[in-house]
Amino acid sequence: MNEPEVIFEVRGSLGLVTLNRPRAVNALNRAMVEAMLERLSAWATDPSVSQVLVRGAGERGLCAGGDIVAIYRDLLSGGGETAGFWEVEYRLNALINSYPKPYIAYMDGLVLGGGVGISAHGSHRLVTERTRSGMPETTIGFVPDVGGTYLLSRAPGQSGVHAALTGAHLGAAEAIYLGLADHLIDSGRSAALFEALETTPVDEVLPDFIRPAPESALAAWRPWLDESYGRPRVQDIVARLRELAADGNIDAARTAETLAGKSPTALAVTLESLRRATALGSLEAALGQEYRVGLRFLESADFPEGIRAQVIDKDYEPAWQPATPSEVGDELVAGFFAPLGDHELKLGPSALSDAID
Repeated sequence: MNEPEVIFEVRGSLGLVTLNRPRAVNALNRAMVEAMLERLSAWATDPSVSQVLVRGAGERGLCAGGDIVAIYRDLLSGGGETAGFWEVEYRLNALINSYPKPYIAYMDGLVLGGGVGISAHGSHRLVTERTRSGMPETTIGFVPDVGGTYLLSRAPGQSGVHAALTGAHLGAAEAIYLGLADHLIDSGRSAALFEALETTPVDEVLPDFIRPAPESALAAWRPWLDESYGRPRVQDIVARLRELAADGNIDAARTAETLAGKSPTALAVTLESLRRATALGSLEAALGQEYRVGLRFLESADFPEGIRAQVIDKDYEPAWQPATPSEVGDELVAGFFAPLGDHELKLGPSALSDAID
C-alpha cells in the first residue's frame, strides 16, 4: 500500500507531523504543503493539541527542499504549477512563523531550502550533530526563498550573505550562529525526546536534552567576511576574496572558488535580495519579495539550466547566461524586483486567519 507523503498523528497532546518521502529526503511538493497548511491550521485552534513537532522519515534528514525534479518538468512547460506551489508554501512558512502554539522542528540530517522554511520559522528549532542545513539555491540558478532572505539578512555581520551566496551546507554550530536554529541535541536521544513531548511542555523537556554547541567557524571568520561581503557588487566581493587568498587566507580562496561556479545572475539578485530584506519589517513582506523574484526566475534561462546540470544530466557544467558577474548589470537585477501587479503574493497580518479563510 502507498503511504501518505505526510503523516499526521496526535500522541497525547502532541501534534506530530512526519514528512514521509524518505527516498527523496522528504522533498516537498504542493500536496504536502497543502496538507500541512490545512492540518496545522486545524491544530492551532484544537484544545486537545498543546504543541506541534515536525520531523522527517528515514535516516537522511528532515527535508532536502522542494522537489526540484518536479519544478524542472514544470519549467519546461511554462512554470505555472511552480508558482502555485510557492504560493501555498509561503503561506505555510508565514503560518509557522506566527503559530500560536509551540512549533518544534527536529532539524536532523539534511535541512535545505524548503526544509529551512518549515523549520527555521518555528518557535523551537533543534539541530543535531548530523545536521547539514543551508540555502543552496545559487547552485541551481535560483535565490534563497521560503523566508531565507529574511533570516539570513539578520545574521551577525555579513555571515548570512556568505551563507546565501555560497549555498554552503552548515553544521549545527553554524545554523545556531546564523539564527536558523536554537539548540543542539543528541540524535541518539530523539526517541526519548519525542516521547516526553507527548505529555510535557517543550520548555520543561528541553533542559534535559540540550548540549553545548561548539563555536561556529563563521564567528572566527567575521573580520574577513564583513570586509569582503560589505563590498557593493559580487565582482567586488570576489576581487577582495582573491586578494585575501593571495595573502594566504585559504578559506577566502575556497570561497572565491565556490562563488565562481554559481549563477552570476543568481548571485547578484541574492545579494540585492538580502540587502533589501534588511529594511523589510516582517517575514510576510520578505516572502512577498521572494515570490516576486521567484516568478521572474521562472522566466530566466539559468534556473532550468542549473537544475539540469546539477540534478537531471549531472554534468555539473551549467552554461550561465550571462556568464560572469561583470555582465550582470544593475538594470537586469532591478527587473527581478519590479511589482507584479495583480499577481503579487498577498499575505495578511495574520497568517492563521489567512489559512483558515
